[in-house]
Amino acid sequence: MEQMDGLNVVGCERCDDLCGSRSRIVNGVGPADADLLFVGEAPGANEDEQGEPFVGRSGDVLDDGLRDAGLDRGDVRITNCVRCRPPDNRDPRTGELTNCRDYLETEIDRVDPEVVVTLGKVPAEHLLERDVAVTGEAGDVFDVAIAGQPRRVLVSVHPAATLYDPSQKETFKAALTTAAEFTDAQSGQSRLGEF
Repeated sequence: MEQMDGLNVVGCERCDDLCGSRSRIVNGVGPADADLLFVGEAPGANEDEQGEPFVGRSGDVLDDGLRDAGLDRGDVRITNCVRCRPPDNRDPRTGELTNCRDYLETEIDRVDPEVVVTLGKVPAEHLLERDVAVTGEAGDVFDVAIAGQPRRVLVSVHPAATLYDPSQKETFKAALTTAAEFTDAQSGQSRLGEF
């Protein structure tokens, strides 16, 4: 019997293929009231092993990008469209995305971020509910309804895209810079401790 405990999914058995390929459910990490909620497509091998989204090489790229934008990983929330690793790291199937959609919507609703940042094509198309040309739309912000609530969704290339195509580094950096503009992290911090 599946359920959510706060922001965490526990005991889900909705997708036979995913239940068979996972070693654990990989829930989101980060503050429950974060201004920025980053959404990837699904856990990979490293995430499944460590139980945390965006670890390994893609996680390093994301961490570096956040730092360059003046953000810290501990200040943002990071999750995925589906919480279990697909076999052979394939993209999640439509039915799997649908099965996990209410978990994602609940997480978005409870965190109530200023902006949801999609990392890659799958989460962008899943949340915007249309075809997305990610490289062309990266950095663009769209107002959409998610679970009946108005939300801002910012499209970004996936961190791994910068590893395979170095020309995407600036696109990724620009999208994270735009995301940072939706937070109080840069302008709201006191500098009194520096004096």
